[in-house]
Amino acid sequence: MTRFVVTGTDTGIGKTIFSAALAQATGAPYWKPIQSGLEEETDSEVVARLAGVPIIPETYRLATPASPHLAAEIDGVNIDLEKLDPPPGKLIVEGAGGALVPVTRSTLYADLFAKWQIPVILCARTALGTINHSLLTIEALRARGVPIHGLAFLGDAVPDSEITIAEISGVRRLGRLPLVDPLTSETLAAAFRANFDIADFQ
Repeated sequence: MTRFVVTGTDTGIGKTIFSAALAQATGAPYWKPIQSGLEEETDSEVVARLAGVPIIPETYRLATPASPHLAAEIDGVNIDLEKLDPPPGKLIVEGAGGALVPVTRSTLYADLFAKWQIPVILCARTALGTINHSLLTIEALRARGVPIHGLAFLGDAVPDSEITIAEISGVRRLGRLPLVDPLTSETLAAAFRANFDIADFQ
């Protein structure tokens, strides 16, 4: 059954676009537990526009564009971790920023992933610095007992970095999503089909 958490090595690397592509390819509903920042198109709105899949409403919608722990404090919201348990069934869950982004002052996203025990897909940029960022993130996830399904690279092809990360970490490379321009539902679907094996997600 398609049921994955999508996290990243950093913020702004394209994991929402990957989440949209994966949700579109599998037909799995999408859930962003916490949305921080509401002035621009939200991640759920992006996925709805590109993937056309069911969108599970965010548990928390925070106006301040910041890490969830800080955005909640600024907005005067208390994040109840018990309300962040994922719904059952097929699902694509997207975290915020990198795996070690704080949800509260004492809980990181990686801590939630460990509690959920849903296989994680780690999105990693192919740009300079990705080997270090990726290996550190993998170590942090493993230290918490988080199951890692595989690596999804985002950006231009950098074969040595992609191979090196997979070989050193022992985490399999699922594929690489290139920059899709223009970005439409059709072009995203075509790029995903060309670069990933759907059988790896079923």
